[in-house]
Amino acid sequence: MKIFLILFMSLLIFSACSSKKRVVAEAKTLPSWYTNQTKSDRNTLYSVGEGEDKASAIANALNNMASTLSVSIESDFNTKSVVRDGLVSSVQRDSTSEIRSKVKKIRIGDYQIIHAQEFGFLRYIVAVKSDKYKLFTSLDKEISQNFSIIQRKYEEAEEFNTLKKLSIYKKAKESLANIKNTLIVMHTLNPGFDDTAYLSKALEIENRYESLLSKITFSIDANEDAKNLMASVANGLSLEKYKIIKKPAGKNHFQIRIVSSTSQAASYGFTLARSAISITVKDNESAVIGSNKLNLTGQSTQGYAIAKENVAVKLNAKILETGIVKVLGLEL
Repeated sequence: MKIFLILFMSLLIFSACSSKKRVVAEAKTLPSWYTNQTKSDRNTLYSVGEGEDKASAIANALNNMASTLSVSIESDFNTKSVVRDGLVSSVQRDSTSEIRSKVKKIRIGDYQIIHAQEFGFLRYIVAVKSDKYKLFTSLDKEISQNFSIIQRKYEEAEEFNTLKKLSIYKKAKESLANIKNTLIVMHTLNPGFDDTAYLSKALEIENRYESLLSKITFSIDANEDAKNLMASVANGLSLEKYKIIKKPAGKNHFQIRIVSSTSQAASYGFTLARSAISITVKDNESAVIGSNKLNLTGQSTQGYAIAKENVAVKLNAKILETGIVKVLGLEL
């Protein structure tokens, strides 16, 4: 009887559960402003995008917008704190965010969000627009400001030694690495734009760097224990396109002195060569402009000579990893 009662109750419960209606969530329909986005015209760029949140949705929308200009971009969103009724909230400054390129590093600003909507879990959609004239003007202003900054840096560089001056010239050249791409974008925004003056200035800056680089020379000297390290330092200098000569010559010449003290040891079947290395760089007036101390340990199962050569290998690896400037202790 109890078994029958249990079976009967189970059937009732199963029947009740089966009789419940299955709830199915309605599929959301994308808004028309997203599916039929406004096309860009002669004055304005339009685009839509989606992301996990508003920030990423805007960044993707601007990526899509910039694809018409052959640029890939991302947004650097600024935030500020706003206090209302004792509550602090972080608000995105959408209208003033700077847009930085991932690849070409083009800055785009003054965009506006014309639509924004949360669309399901971890999905946000937006529509943005940007005025072509304002975009062109902002790029033009940025290039002009960059040239002005470079000119000021050049004036300051006159007080420094040749290596420091070259470092400033190099940074100036690198700051213009994407200028051709920027000028292409500016042509797209304003077909009548003449970039001759900008290209001429950029070429002058590059030539100034190359000219000074060609005048700089180094010589390398070492004590007997450090002779095997000279090739590693020379290789690091060559990678930066510096000339290496045997004898000091001229005001743009720099002397490198390497001193090493190596001791032999053994550990777990390895022969060790422990080197305390001192590097000094002097200018043509014998003033020290850079110095560094390194402790490197070479190892080998084939004897002390091979272990000592391993020190040179490790110095070479360190130069490749951190750069010759840092290894020489130059403050540029």
